[in-house]
Amino acid sequence: MALGVNEEPRCHSRHAVYDEGVNTRPAAGLAERKRQLVSDELTEAALQLMARKGFDAVTVDEIVATAGVSKRTFFRYFASKEDVVVQFLTAMGTGIHGALADRPAGEPPSVALRHAVQVPLAECAGHSERTLRVVRLILRTPALLARFLERQEQWREDLAAELARRAGSGAEAGLHDRLAAGTALVVFNTVLRSWCDGDGAEDPAVLTDRAFAVIAPALDASGR
Repeated sequence: MALGVNEEPRCHSRHAVYDEGVNTRPAAGLAERKRQLVSDELTEAALQLMARKGFDAVTVDEIVATAGVSKRTFFRYFASKEDVVVQFLTAMGTGIHGALADRPAGEPPSVALRHAVQVPLAECAGHSERTLRVVRLILRTPALLARFLERQEQWREDLAAELARRAGSGAEAGLHDRLAAGTALVVFNTVLRSWCDGDGAEDPAVLTDRAFAVIAPALDASGR
């Protein structure tokens, strides 16, 4: 559903609490939920247009017209039309890092990284229809794939820093940490592509287990 021309999202029935004056959540929380709704509407409008016309044929003007907001509003949320699509998956990096940080201390790097990588992949499988649309668009559009891989550079640094912290040496991330983080992301990308190519039929967890069985000895080798 498109947003109203006043650039604020129309409240669906499940959001009626906005206008009833009985919600006790802080105003900042409500504002964040409204911002998220605007972002979701823009993303959905972009995906629908790109599914019909292809990425290159869709303009920002068309996206904002479909979503019912101004161009100024669009650029408050996204730097470009590439970011509208890529942001759908960028939270995966945060998810991998958070999952790695939560793994038990002393766990071998291969085990910790395998479980961390499986978290966002399981979420993909849990929302397969919409996620498949986005993943296909990213993997098959050079501009989007480049932006997605660019985002993963920061993921690699974050994961390497977490691996160094888990090692407990107090040292900054070194060569082995960066290699391990980069290898885990190669698995992530390979499994994501295989899952997409198979139209979501294969279980990402099984694919991830098979991949880590191959690379585990190298990940667990002492690099310090």
